[in-house]
Amino acid sequence: MPNSSSNESDQHEVIIIGAGVTGIYQLYRLLELGVDVTVLEAGAGPGGTWYWNRYPGARFDSESYSYGYSFSKELLEEWNWSEHFAGQPETLRYLNHVVDKFDLSKHMQFNCKVESSVFDEDSNTWGIHLADGRTLTTPVLLTAVGMLSAPTMPIIPGVESYQGEAYHTYYWPQEPVDFTGKKVAVLGTGATAVQIIGEIADKVGEMTVFQRRPNWCAPLHNSKISDEEMAGIKASYDEIFARCKETPGGFIHGPDRRKFEEVSEEDRLAFWEELYASPGFGVWIGNFRDVLVEEGPNEAFSEFIADKIRQRVDDPATAEKLIPKDHGFGTRRVPLETRYYEAYNRDNVHLVDINETPIECITPAGIKTSAEEHEFDVIVYATGFDAITGAFDRIEIKGVGGQKLSDKWMDGPITYLGLQVVGFPNLITLAGPQGGSVSTNFPRGIEEAVDWATDLLLHMRENDYSRIEASQVAEDEWTAHVKETYKYSLLGNSQSWFTGYNSNVAGHDKLRYMIYNGGAPRFRQRLAQVAADGYAGFDFS
Repeated sequence: MPNSSSNESDQHEVIIIGAGVTGIYQLYRLLELGVDVTVLEAGAGPGGTWYWNRYPGARFDSESYSYGYSFSKELLEEWNWSEHFAGQPETLRYLNHVVDKFDLSKHMQFNCKVESSVFDEDSNTWGIHLADGRTLTTPVLLTAVGMLSAPTMPIIPGVESYQGEAYHTYYWPQEPVDFTGKKVAVLGTGATAVQIIGEIADKVGEMTVFQRRPNWCAPLHNSKISDEEMAGIKASYDEIFARCKETPGGFIHGPDRRKFEEVSEEDRLAFWEELYASPGFGVWIGNFRDVLVEEGPNEAFSEFIADKIRQRVDDPATAEKLIPKDHGFGTRRVPLETRYYEAYNRDNVHLVDINETPIECITPAGIKTSAEEHEFDVIVYATGFDAITGAFDRIEIKGVGGQKLSDKWMDGPITYLGLQVVGFPNLITLAGPQGGSVSTNFPRGIEEAVDWATDLLLHMRENDYSRIEASQVAEDEWTAHVKETYKYSLLGNSQSWFTGYNSNVAGHDKLRYMIYNGGAPRFRQRLAQVAADGYAGFDFS
């Protein structure tokens, strides 16, 4: 394998695409082993999601201390989180601190956009073609491209004609946007929109929210972490991470094992009130297990949340518009909010249901619906992402025989363990579709994927293997297993990025089996068993 100490070399033993949470840790692990590795990052600095998403209100919905890396005792001891759910600036500072602490930046190349990657069957290497004209080669290509890193704009005529300020939340400017006295439009009511609406409602002159489908939202209940609390957290890190390993989602919250119907209505309501008043995702994944599995319990809890929305929103008609009618609570990822519903009680905030009055076009002055034209100073596009597979599709990845990965995944991803794809040797998709990390508390999932992939590469190195590829039988079996896991919950019943739907992307109007629903412990056991069986399902040469 080529060996070079120069980051600017055109050959490396391993190349990683992406310097976010996954890429940072994978780089750390490979450098530990003395591997010649470089990271290619499109941004001007590390951080991935937390580098790009600088919009007001951007923050964790995982508890900060359950989101940070667990691999270094020293790092855990020296870093103090200021809030239970840290905001984007603090999270980016944390990731930069990690990069600086372990001297990783000299192995990263920034402002470095990958346009295509082609596998050479004669040399068993990948050629990576960059926007700056360079071509790099590597025997092993690792993708750490992020699951929410391919933003989508709405398909509306006239977007380019608008003369005011316009921002997609993913590409938010580094300098703060001044909303004072301005008329602001927000397109979308997904997780990002919910954060930004709650944050800027009292700062704008006037705000109009354009909603297609409402989401079930629940309170974040964020708060500061005192010095005493932080000391207690540091003393409890072993227990915190052990707890995360036990739960299906890798969070500190796990399902209540009682059945919905075993609990009296009085006790059930008291439990739900407790969940609703608690911080974080307990209201979603700390509920009775069958709330996310069976229609009856889900309908009952959905009505409980609907009543909470009615209590918090003064205008009954507006409240009803904010209550989803097309899916039950928790069957899509639940946005956690701060003052979101209260924003609609303000005189300067208006809700437009585009099912009633569809958007016809964007005009130079604003947005024209079937009812009227609205003039705005700022348009915020909180219109989401081509999730999980989108970042792969935006790189032309060609495998054996020139087959494109985007063509193979046209109707939905097909993988083995979410980590490898038949026809694309020596390509490891670290946070790829159908893997364990995309449906969990992300850093908990990716640490396991990175550790496993690192051991796999060490196995290849020790045995002088130059090529690894999943077998067709293993890929077929895993893909069928992923589809089977959708039967264990109601997640497959809703249109969301969990299930591959995106009306802003051609062909994404059907169920695509994007995530692994079997839970983190089960996925971890499967990875361990595959490794113990000599990496069963993989062919080496």
